[in-house]
Amino acid sequence: MTDYDNPVTHVQFGNSPDIWIDQHATGYAQEVADYLDELSAGTRQPDEKPLLDSFNNHVEKVVTAFDHTKVKHRGDSLLFTDIYDAADDNTAMDEVLQRAHVELLMALLAAEVELRGPLSLSRTQNIRLAEIYEELGHRLLTATLPGRRTKTFLPGHAAMAFLRASGLYALDEDVDAQDRCGLALARARRSATYPAWRRSIGWISDLLCGYGYRPFRLLGFIAAQLLLFTVALWLSTALPITTSLHMCLINFLNPVGLGDLQQVGLIGRTLLMIEAYAGIVSTSVFFALLVRRWFRL
Repeated sequence: MTDYDNPVTHVQFGNSPDIWIDQHATGYAQEVADYLDELSAGTRQPDEKPLLDSFNNHVEKVVTAFDHTKVKHRGDSLLFTDIYDAADDNTAMDEVLQRAHVELLMALLAAEVELRGPLSLSRTQNIRLAEIYEELGHRLLTATLPGRRTKTFLPGHAAMAFLRASGLYALDEDVDAQDRCGLALARARRSATYPAWRRSIGWISDLLCGYGYRPFRLLGFIAAQLLLFTVALWLSTALPITTSLHMCLINFLNPVGLGDLQQVGLIGRTLLMIEAYAGIVSTSVFFALLVRRWFRL
């Protein structure tokens, strides 16, 4: 990893964007460290938008100063491979930069410059860059914060990384990778939502169907509904357990008629009515998500 006391030693010619990335990432890491300190002191509400605006400003400054006539890709390798490879090494950083995880921010800034810079990327480079973005997204979510138990570091930055990864995977038509990053993106956005109670709908969506990317989870929820209504109907009526199961299975997809409700009583009728509505909603959502997944709607 670059020694931030002398960032110019990282490259061999003074016009390299590596130097600018070094300098901008170091400065941005200080902004992130200040943000985290304010959060810990309770003097600031969690809001990464100003940070992301500043991050974008740093990227634009590097891209604007990018002299593509002096910097070329080597084959299908990425321009800032050394920065990505060095992201695990933070031994040369001082305490402030370690708290801000500058190695992650530097790699993220380098990836943005690589993506938005003047040099065209090949298919192989797009795939590699997508993998880097995806890895950075996960690491930004799970980076350890000194003195804090929470694992969430910068969920807004992680969401940006997953969004970029999903877009690059789309260029390669890798639908499985798109879905994987789409799910990670939704979870990162949920982590970035404040106050925390507003995440409840997201938690439910994730639990039931993985934000639509895991539709078969709904089958487990449907099975739980059938079991619950079967037991409730059996306990509230004189029907045998097998009859209760049969009636609930039929009623879930096709509501039973009045002739089948003579022996269930008022409580049984209420349960079957609730189950019928629950069945319509559950199956409709399941098939909608299934069609969306299969046909990429």
